[in-house]
This record gives sequence, C-alpha cells and structure tokens, in this order.
Amino acid sequence: MWSPPPTVPSSSGPGPFALPSRKLGFFERLRIGWQLTKVSLGILRKEKGLIVLPFFSLLLTGAAWLVFLISIFFFTATPTNPFGYWLFYVGLAIVYYVTFFVSIYFNAAVMGAAMIRLNGGDPTISDGLKVANQNLKRIAGWALVSATVGLVLRAIAERFGVIGRIVAGFAGVAWGIATYLVVPVLIFEKIGPWAAVKRSGSLLRKTWGEAAGGYLTLGAIFVLLALPAILFFIVGGLAGGIVGLIVGVAIAAVYWLILGLLGAAAQSILVTALYRYATTGKLGFGFPENVFAAGRPTAR
Repeated sequence: MWSPPPTVPSSSGPGPFALPSRKLGFFERLRIGWQLTKVSLGILRKEKGLIVLPFFSLLLTGAAWLVFLISIFFFTATPTNPFGYWLFYVGLAIVYYVTFFVSIYFNAAVMGAAMIRLNGGDPTISDGLKVANQNLKRIAGWALVSATVGLVLRAIAERFGVIGRIVAGFAGVAWGIATYLVVPVLIFEKIGPWAAVKRSGSLLRKTWGEAAGGYLTLGAIFVLLALPAILFFIVGGLAGGIVGLIVGVAIAAVYWLILGLLGAAAQSILVTALYRYATTGKLGFGFPENVFAAGRPTAR
C-alpha cells in the first residue's frame, strides 16, 4: 500500500536534523555508501518485480529509436526533398525527448516504490506508477531540459571535432553529477526542474563520499556479476564450434540484458536511498540507525 515519503526539509531553510558532532571522514563516507548499496540490493531482492519497469522503459525507447531509424530512409535529403535534413533533426529532437521522458518516468516509478519500502511499506508496481503519474508535468519538464542539454552536447561534439568531443564529454559528466538526485527531488519535493537541479547539487555536496561509495560499489558488483558470461563464449566455442559460439553469445546476451535491467533498477533504488539518507539521516526501514554514530549530513 502507498505511504507518504519521509518529511523532507525545505531547501530554503535549516532542516530538523542537528549538525553532526564532527565531520565524516572519507572512509566513513565510503562505508555509508556501502551500507546504501546493501539497502538498495536488499530492496531489489524483496521487490524483484521492479525489474519490469526498466524493461518497459527499454521496450518503449527501443521502439522509438527503431521508428526514427526506419524513418531516416524516407525523409533524408534528396534532390526532390531538400528539407530532409531539417526533418532529420526534428525527428532526432523528438526521439531524444521521448527517450528521456520514458526513462525518467519509469525511474520515478521505481523510486516511488523504493521509497515506500524504505518507509516500511509493502509496495506494488502500481504504487510506483502512481507516484510517476502524480508527477507527469514535472517529469515532462525535466525530460525537456535533459533532452535539450543532450542535443546541445551532441551538437558541440559533432561540430568541433576532437576538442568538441572532449568538452562535451566533461560537460556531460559534470551535468550528470550535478543532476544525480534531481528525479527524487522532483517527485518527493514537488519543485520545478531548475530548482531541483540546485537542490540536487546542494544535497550531493553534503553526501559526495556516500554517493561515490554507493555508485562505485554497486557498479563493481554488477561488473563482477557480468564476467562469468564470458564462459558461455568459451564453452560454446569449444563444445560446438561456430554454432556453439553463436549459441553462447546468445545466452550471454540474454544474461547481460537481465543483469542490465537489474542494475538499472538497483541504481534507481540507490539514488532513492541516498536521497532519503541526505534528507533524513537514516538508511531506511530494517537498517540500524546507529551505524552513523560519527554524525549525519546536514539536511539544509
């Protein structure tokens, strides 16, 4: 059943949590990041159905790009259709927007369900979708901002060669870091996209170590889980030659697809757990609160 998210401190004033008695050290922050990873994987283990949401996202975005790629053959510029290039970029802008909207929508659904679980509830997929549906306008606005930034970075990379690709790469990384917590801020604090970017940056500055610890730990876990699939190549090739190798590649691809969907769901849950920790100082339901005896982040 749906339960409301925890009380979120206002971004314009001090929160209800006291300042830590001392600042958290780097390794203490990494330890908290590991705890957040355990929270995320624990939720995913209890709510395995959440993998359906990234799967729907993959299907819809894949369909959008397929339609776009097929349409290229009909609308590219020719002597009789000089406006084809304009149509190409209009189509590209549309498919960019659809991609970001669908991705953000289903991420929001996973986060909504994850927050219910972190609060001690027992969510369903429909509960997560309800959270996303309640924030459609904010999701649409953020998708427009994200798609615009993505197109601008793409244009820079294409127009200015190697330098452009380097600039676009660094700018993309910086943008990704600054907006790491935007989606939970949007759906739980009910504010607009630009205010959410500012709020996300503020929260991340206070929990940078925890965020890095969780992100790197979760990534390392899924990389290690992905490595055994290489055995499918080897065993298939040795046992069945070319045919066996093809079968091994197919099995590995399915395995990596499932693992990728699990990783996407776990990442969304991790972002939710980090947001909850940053705003309440607590890991979540079922985890001891005294693991942070050294202090808590400032919830301002």
